[in-house]
Amino acid sequence: MTAKPVLWEEQGHVGRIVLNRPERLNALNAAMLEELDAIVGAAGRRPREIRVVIVEGAGRAFCAGADLKERLALTEREAILRGVGRIKSVFGALARLPQPTIAAMGGLAFGGGLELALSCDFRIAVRDALLGLTETSLGIIPGAGGTQRLARLIGPARAKELILTARKISAEQALAWGIVNGVAEDGKELRERCAELAGELLASAPLAVMQAKAAIDRGLDADPGTAMAIEAEAYAALIGTKDRVEALEAFRAKRPPRFTGE
Repeated sequence: MTAKPVLWEEQGHVGRIVLNRPERLNALNAAMLEELDAIVGAAGRRPREIRVVIVEGAGRAFCAGADLKERLALTEREAILRGVGRIKSVFGALARLPQPTIAAMGGLAFGGGLELALSCDFRIAVRDALLGLTETSLGIIPGAGGTQRLARLIGPARAKELILTARKISAEQALAWGIVNGVAEDGKELRERCAELAGELLASAPLAVMQAKAAIDRGLDADPGTAMAIEAEAYAALIGTKDRVEALEAFRAKRPPRFTGE
């Protein structure tokens, strides 16, 4: 029986997406994207049960990008519509998840693999990982959000330096440039660091976490006045929640709050 190209695991309020083509360095093919799209969509419909989503790759790579062997079999039109168009759609759905997302980068992440990680809210990489948006070396550009997300993350000059040269950089360099949030020594520490971050996120009120994420993401492309209005709207949405009342009662009773996502 052929193993599923993408796995979904749950532990408490944490959902884990595992890219499961280790023999192909988790390169993204059509079957993988279809499964990933379905899993992301299902997670997005369960924000009360699933409050943090971690994305990782099986084996020694996070994701090597698009499956170029499959891409060679496509016509130019198919490569656009079924290839990069499909990847862009799936990554967009991941970026729009209401829950915070963490990319656990256990190895190399090139091209679409790094674009996948950039679609997450947080990125933690093992020390020996290599990262790069290498598309210009193949005669194309990052087409699944990479040019836009990277420039917003680290600024246009650094983004151009990385993209235009197709340079591959170390996890330490990625940390220095602000591409990743942290570097772990090995896979064991990577899992621990991601679990620790997930635990911190779970300690906060889930509705507040989601509203804060939405306010930041929506405000990035807005003018300052509109961005402030977005923040005010997100704040107002939390006033009538049970979790806000619970936080005040817990403070009064000097105990940890028990948030339910209501």
